[in-house]
Amino acid sequence: MLPPVPRLEDYGISAGTGFLPAEPPLDTLPAFYAKWESIVQNLQPLLLSKRVRAVVDCLPILSTSNLQTDAEWRRAYVVLVFMLHGYVWGGDRPAERIPPQLTQPLFEVCERVQLPPVATYAGVCLWNYRPIFPDEPTDNLDNLACLQTFTGSLDEQWFFLVSVAMEARGAPSIPLMLQAIAAARQDRAEVVTQCLQHLAEIIDEISGLLVRMYDNCDPYVFYNRIRPYLAGSKNMADAGLPNGVLYDDGRNAPQYRQYGGGSNAQSSLIQFFDIVLGIEHRPTGVTRKDQASADAEGSPRPRHGFIHEMREYMPGPHRRFLQDVESVANIRAYVEAHRTDPALCIAYDACLSMLRVMRDKHIQIVSRYIIIQSRGARTASQSGEPSKPAVKNLATAAPKDNKKLRGTGGTALIPFLKQARDETGEPAIDAWARRLLSNGPADKGSAALSKVGEQPDGHLEVVGLCGTWTADDSEGGICHW
Repeated sequence: MLPPVPRLEDYGISAGTGFLPAEPPLDTLPAFYAKWESIVQNLQPLLLSKRVRAVVDCLPILSTSNLQTDAEWRRAYVVLVFMLHGYVWGGDRPAERIPPQLTQPLFEVCERVQLPPVATYAGVCLWNYRPIFPDEPTDNLDNLACLQTFTGSLDEQWFFLVSVAMEARGAPSIPLMLQAIAAARQDRAEVVTQCLQHLAEIIDEISGLLVRMYDNCDPYVFYNRIRPYLAGSKNMADAGLPNGVLYDDGRNAPQYRQYGGGSNAQSSLIQFFDIVLGIEHRPTGVTRKDQASADAEGSPRPRHGFIHEMREYMPGPHRRFLQDVESVANIRAYVEAHRTDPALCIAYDACLSMLRVMRDKHIQIVSRYIIIQSRGARTASQSGEPSKPAVKNLATAAPKDNKKLRGTGGTALIPFLKQARDETGEPAIDAWARRLLSNGPADKGSAALSKVGEQPDGHLEVVGLCGTWTADDSEGGICHW
């Protein structure tokens, strides 16, 4: 007997807002937690004066027993992880030990919201916004404001809010694709086709929101001012945390822990798209050919890649929802079994195409906001420019080799993003779609498409009718990111 199609209400997911809360997040905790709220409301001046650690060290240990509603627990999580990351990264060197004043309540709150003790996508995006006008839609990026930031800058607000708007715009796709799964079980090809067509439109609209990042988030400000505060403690040796962080709860001997920081790979919505479309992601560096060889030899498949690991950084109900959807996902198999239905195949391949385009745009943003900025930082340090007081964080610890650049989640940045993008097109049904979505050589007798190829270090190579040219750092104008 087939398992039932998941019901959104069983996971606290709203048909109207998706993975965002059904009601806008709380903007303040009850009066008992005024000392916490005072710190996060003054986080920018405390970071500027480098007083945040001293102020946190003087806090009393506040009990979490006065938190009542789910909204209050979520707000407490947001407040505490902003304090945590301000404490770790708010000095000339990262703080290795987290005091009991922060650790004790943080552990209790994280156990309740089923998240690790680190700033996740849920903490900085999903539970950290408010609509400017409540009667206007949440997927309108121009109607959103942040509850909390590290820097107080418009750039940081915009960086978080783009993701909030994308989540809100993608919310209708969740019940839509559950309907498609149910329709496939009933062999209602027309309904499946309509759902896929609508999904392709939604993903395209989400991509349009993604590129609005350029409107109000400056790459220099993001790389040097915002990104360092989002870093976790995993793979952060270069940034000053070789062993991770010691969470001292005042009760047990503290042990080093390592957690990835906030990452868009922690978005349940994007992983939902992958699951319902049957897109399989391998561990970074494992090719399709490698996997096929391992399967032929009967070798066990590697269980976890970075994308799967990121589910541990999602709220527990969202994580369980994805697992349950995975157990009933049937769209890819249904389309493959109905290859003679051109409308169905085109709709499915259009979804893959739209999702791949979105990942392409994400790589372009990463190239502009991280790769190019890291080169600029290295160039300045090599040019003999007057140096500022030494600060150790993710921005000042960029390796010489861009292949070793790490995201705030701790993964190798460009290889992970490229592989996830390429894997998105692999399930394509029709031959034309496979050619369009493949990075490999075109089939004989078919024209090769001009394309932009990213090299391992992030530079761009454009292959077209005029041959091959590269957009290196020395090139300016419209050819330069």
